[in-house]
Amino acid sequence: MANMYKVLAFWTGIFAVMFYLGHMIEVSLLFVGNSVLFLLLGFLNLSERMYMYIFGAYLTIFFAGFTYYTTFIHVPGGLGH
Repeated sequence: MANMYKVLAFWTGIFAVMFYLGHMIEVSLLFVGNSVLFLLLGFLNLSERMYMYIFGAYLTIFFAGFTYYTTFIHVPGGLGH
């Protein structure tokens, strides 16, 4: 299970790079934070049950925050061109 958190860190890192290349700096920083969090959790070697509890809490918090960002902060169309 710890290895899956390392895989999540890799893929959120890829998303961070893609958001950065798309000039979406705020979202890119959010995904960099997620990558660091997942990488740190991947090295803790907790029980599988604890990893599931952490992931459930992560999903709840992240989806609420991401929904708030996309609804109230993000400007459709990007850079205002």
